[in-house]
Amino acid sequence: MTMALDSKPMGPIPSGFGAIHGELAIGGRTVSDLVGEAGDTPLFVYDLGQVRRRIGQFRAAMPLDVGLHYAIKANPYGPLVRVMARHVDGMDVASGGELEAALAAGVRPAIISFAGPGKRDEELRAALDAGITLNVESVGEFARIRAIADSTGRTPRVAIRINPDFELKASGMRMGGGAKPFGVDVDQVPPLMHDIAGAGALFQGFHIFAGSQNLDAEALIEAQAKSLALAARLGEAGGMAPPLVNLGGGFGIAYFANDKVLDIRPIGEALGQALASRDSILADSRFALELGRWLVGEAGVYLTRIVDRKTSGGQTFLICDGGMHHQLAASGNFGQVVRRNYPIANASRFTQLAGETANVVGCLCTPLDRLGDQIALPISQPGDLIAVFLAGAYGATASPSAFLGQGPALEILVGDQDG
Repeated sequence: MTMALDSKPMGPIPSGFGAIHGELAIGGRTVSDLVGEAGDTPLFVYDLGQVRRRIGQFRAAMPLDVGLHYAIKANPYGPLVRVMARHVDGMDVASGGELEAALAAGVRPAIISFAGPGKRDEELRAALDAGITLNVESVGEFARIRAIADSTGRTPRVAIRINPDFELKASGMRMGGGAKPFGVDVDQVPPLMHDIAGAGALFQGFHIFAGSQNLDAEALIEAQAKSLALAARLGEAGGMAPPLVNLGGGFGIAYFANDKVLDIRPIGEALGQALASRDSILADSRFALELGRWLVGEAGVYLTRIVDRKTSGGQTFLICDGGMHHQLAASGNFGQVVRRNYPIANASRFTQLAGETANVVGCLCTPLDRLGDQIALPISQPGDLIAVFLAGAYGATASPSAFLGQGPALEILVGDQDG
């Protein structure tokens, strides 16, 4: 696609998408066909083929003894979770609602863990009743777990989420190191381990999640090595070997122009070497990486239809029936300091060359509702479908769908759900 001289850059369209009769094709089906099946726009489309390719990349790059956990918060769409449950080794939830969704999707309680700094008592009770692992975020939280377990006759399964004494460099969000609401500070972990043993709870291991959305392989390698060393040190100090060490995730995807696609192969090689020389207290421990965005982000496309075309101040505006109430991140209002464009295309004219520079905006009465700022597109008309890529993670559930009474977008899964 040729870019007009006065347009602003966009992020790269992920590989794996094609065209049929000039239209964008997702999972081998045209966008018009998918919208027809769903019944309307706006619509999120998730391509299972892309997700399975990602899982295959992980398995090929990582050591065989490193499990893959799916962080449901990235995308809790029920049909997707049901498929993921058959292809991953663990499921990590962050609320009682996500726990309900996981159980409803048929996920075995034995592979579910629950992290989050503000678990309510009813959520703790539901987790205990289900028999899942609770990632303890504070000394006070364990006291509440213990009290609820004593009152219900349950034996809690608990791991300790550790607030590490280091940060994951170059992360979009830093979840560990320094003063944080997440996890237990390192110096508080050994006494908490003694409390867990004294309470007769089933100690499940450590959860060390230092950060997310990282495109720096060397930073991830360094953080994983430090996490292994920290797990060994705390296991020795607490007098218990951790059955499982969840090393977190952090694998990022390329959203914007000039983002470098993360190559996970050197990460897997370095992790294999680190595990081969790990401390003896971790000899029988299992290990896992917890990923969400990296698994499903590139598999999602948000489709919205142009309802009006107008000119104002010499600029073209393509006004759509969707917007930031479904794609808050793409609008630049979900953590961006300087707004940058996600990859966007006219899905109805996917193979046509760019012929204009336009602003793609939503239907909300706010100037914040901008999906594309001065981007190069084919000359577009009302009725055309606009595709916003990289919409598979933190789209539908991380956006204010109730804003101005708009309501949620539709969702559809493409691909063999029995495979």
